[in-house]
Amino acid sequence: MKRVTQKRAIQSVIIFASFTVGVPALAESISDPPPVLEPSDPNGKRVLFDNSHGQTAGQSDWVIDGAFSDFADALVENGYYVKEHRSAEPLTSADLDGYDVFIIPEAQIPFKAIEQEAIASFAEEGGGVFFIADHYNADRNFNRLDSNEIMNGWRRGAYDDITKGMSNEEKEALEGVVSSDWLAEEFGVRFRYNAIDHTVADSIVSPEEAFGITENISALSIHAGSTLAIIDPNVAKGVAYLPDGLTPEANKWNNAVDQGVYHGGGMEEGPYAAIGKKGLGKAAFIGDSSPVEDATPKYRNEEHGGMKRTYDGFIDQDNGAFLVQVVDWLAEQESYTNFAEAGIPLDEPSPLLEMEQPEKTTEPQAEPWRQPQGDYRWYDRSTFAAGSFGSGQEAPLEVEYDLETPEALPLGGQTFSVTVELRHLAPNQTVNSLDMQVYLPGGRSISQIQGEDGSWPSSYGYHQIGPLTADATGTATKTVTMRLNPSVEADSAMIRLRNDRQNVVTQTVALTAASEKVTKLPTIQKSLKRKSVPVALAGS
Repeated sequence: MKRVTQKRAIQSVIIFASFTVGVPALAESISDPPPVLEPSDPNGKRVLFDNSHGQTAGQSDWVIDGAFSDFADALVENGYYVKEHRSAEPLTSADLDGYDVFIIPEAQIPFKAIEQEAIASFAEEGGGVFFIADHYNADRNFNRLDSNEIMNGWRRGAYDDITKGMSNEEKEALEGVVSSDWLAEEFGVRFRYNAIDHTVADSIVSPEEAFGITENISALSIHAGSTLAIIDPNVAKGVAYLPDGLTPEANKWNNAVDQGVYHGGGMEEGPYAAIGKKGLGKAAFIGDSSPVEDATPKYRNEEHGGMKRTYDGFIDQDNGAFLVQVVDWLAEQESYTNFAEAGIPLDEPSPLLEMEQPEKTTEPQAEPWRQPQGDYRWYDRSTFAAGSFGSGQEAPLEVEYDLETPEALPLGGQTFSVTVELRHLAPNQTVNSLDMQVYLPGGRSISQIQGEDGSWPSSYGYHQIGPLTADATGTATKTVTMRLNPSVEADSAMIRLRNDRQNVVTQTVALTAASEKVTKLPTIQKSLKRKSVPVALAGS
């Protein structure tokens, strides 16, 4: 609902093939037509978002009608035509033809040499490229490569052979991928392999020295991200930095495989966000996807089919304004070919540890960081879970839960009934993993559930409600008898239903004296007390 309301507010539409729809359609296959966002007041500029290099792997959902929709919508509001690029074939110059800006969200599949050439040529000839990376070891599809390595063009500890340790099938999938210091050679920067958290990028270069990109920008958020090293200051410049005084003890990502913080933050750690000039075109870089994403993922996890949870980062700090201003700058063609010609102060080259030299890097921890579940293979879309991008299969229906309670729960130990209903189970499926309790604000448990033999528990808290078996339509219903601790004196409480110890329904309930009449909630209120969770949470 959030996304539909937002799209109406900016009067944009999503187009699939040749017809227009009011809400996003789930195009599950890479061969399905990609979504397009049309502005109501066009500025004549066109932006293409890549979704052909694993941008929906793992918990990522970096698509314009998913968890990058806030960013895409903001661009449309500013007049940009926005489209997703999806293809099983390598990216070509023809794919980029006619676009002003190409945005690459956190790639998880490496670019072939011919794709790198197409991207570099696009920038050289006047296009803008926005590289959005993350932190080292953010390998979401278990192919041993994270977005920083992919953007750079080489793998840590495997500079001489990017397919080191891979199976023959993986090597075949990476045919045409060549290890090189590509990003540094073509754009003058290199994403570091650090992993920084628990801070904010609040050292912002003045707008006068950053082509206006940082106008009214005070801070950018970072939630486990990286910085960049400036290799060639003539064509690369930092625009946002982390504070000085960062330490591994306080600021490294909890799962970092090395010290996490390389140079103590500040200028020497390198910019968190940077810009570049290449020929007639431009580039921009940021070391974390968190400031770009929003909390509206579209697809299921391709490994196991679970629901995704993404961070509402676009609205945090000054992230959204900064990202749009970056695209505004990228989309404007300017004749200077390096920053010295533009008359702005140049950066100093970033200091590099010996372990940051591509040929001298080592793999601090065996990769991938864990083995994938089941039969999932990153290079074989036939192994992708239903509901994920590329699977071609619809997601399973989500189980819906209803609780029907009295209008007010009686105090004084008086019994009352609560009805639990589950929908969209498999026919005849039995669920044994539900428990429920009533508790006061602060967490004090105050309820018991009567056993099927008529006995009562000896304590207050979560208690099993017993097995529920679905009928032929997939609906299961059960009514249980409950009572509250007679010592309780309160006006309201919370009732919570869990499945396999995960919360599925939590709602406020009124409490009333035992002598007062207790009535069931009307059906219309019952329908408002529903929460959907994945089928996978329903035990059997």
